[in-house]
Amino acid sequence: MAIAAIRLRDLFAVVMLFGIYSFLTAGLFMDLDAVDVAFTEAAVGAGIITMLMLATLRLTDRYERRPKHNPLLPLVVVGVTGAALVYGTLDAPLLGDPDAPVHMHVAPRYLEQGPVEVGIPNIVTAVLASYRGYDTLGETLVIFTAGLAVILLLGIREEPSAPQRCRVMGDQLVLRTIVKSLLPLILLFALYVQFHGDYGAGGGFQAGIIFAAGFILYDLVFGEDNARLVLSPRRLMKVAAFGILLYAGVGLIPMLLGASFLDHSALSSEPVQGQHLGIMLVELGVGTSVFSVALTIYHALSGRRPSP
Repeated sequence: MAIAAIRLRDLFAVVMLFGIYSFLTAGLFMDLDAVDVAFTEAAVGAGIITMLMLATLRLTDRYERRPKHNPLLPLVVVGVTGAALVYGTLDAPLLGDPDAPVHMHVAPRYLEQGPVEVGIPNIVTAVLASYRGYDTLGETLVIFTAGLAVILLLGIREEPSAPQRCRVMGDQLVLRTIVKSLLPLILLFALYVQFHGDYGAGGGFQAGIIFAAGFILYDLVFGEDNARLVLSPRRLMKVAAFGILLYAGVGLIPMLLGASFLDHSALSSEPVQGQHLGIMLVELGVGTSVFSVALTIYHALSGRRPSP
C-alpha cells in the first residue's frame, strides 16, 4: 500500500489507501496487545485524518501533476534516511525480550504499584494521566499549538465561503435519515469512551476525536451553515484553551494543598479517590482540547474556496 500510494496520481485513491493502511496498522497494534494505541490509530489515522485529507483535496485537483524536477535526489534522501532509521533499530531489544531494560525496571514498577497508588484498572490510563501527567500535558499543548498554527496560516471564516452550503445533502433523504439516527449513538459512544477510559481502552484523546468526527459528519450531510449554528468556529479555540486550563488547573490545586504539581492524590483524603478524580478531570481537559482543535482544522479547510 505504501508503494501504491507513492506511485498513484489519483489523490482520492491515495487518501483511501492511507485510511486502509491505518486500519491495518490498528490491527497490528491489536495483535501486539496495544489496545489503546490501536484505538487511537483507528480513530485518528483511519477516521479524522481521512476526513481532513478529503477536505484538503476539495481545495485542489484530484490528480497530482507530474513533477518537473528529477526525482533521483529525493529518492536518495529518502533512501539514506530510511537506512539510518533501520541502523538505529539494530541495538533495540528484540520484541518480547524479558531482559529488555523496560521490562526490568519501568514496567514492573507500574504494574506492581499502579493498582495500589492509582487504583485504575487500565494501566495505560494510569501511566498517561498520572505517572506521565507532565508529558500528557505537553502533548495537549502541542495539539493546541497546532490548532493555532492552522488558524494563523488559513484563518477561520465565520460564514462559509461556498454558496448554498446549508443544502449540501438536502435531496438525500435516506442519507439524512441514517445520519440523524447514527449521530446520537456516535456522541453517546464518545461519552462512553471519555468516562470509561479508567476501566477499558479509550480516554480523552479518543473521545475528542470521535466527537469531532460526529460534528464533521453532521457538517457534511446537513451543511456548514447548520453545523456552525451548533458551535461557532470562533468559539472552538476558546473551548480548546479551556481544556488546557482545566488540565493545568487540576495540577495546580495539589500545589496549593502542599503537594506536587499534578499529584492527584492530594485532591481527596483518600489518595486513590483523589487519583480517580484528578484523572477524570485531566482526561476531560484532553478530550475538550482535542475535539476543539480537530474541528477547528476542519472548519479552516472547509471554509476556504477551491483553487481555480
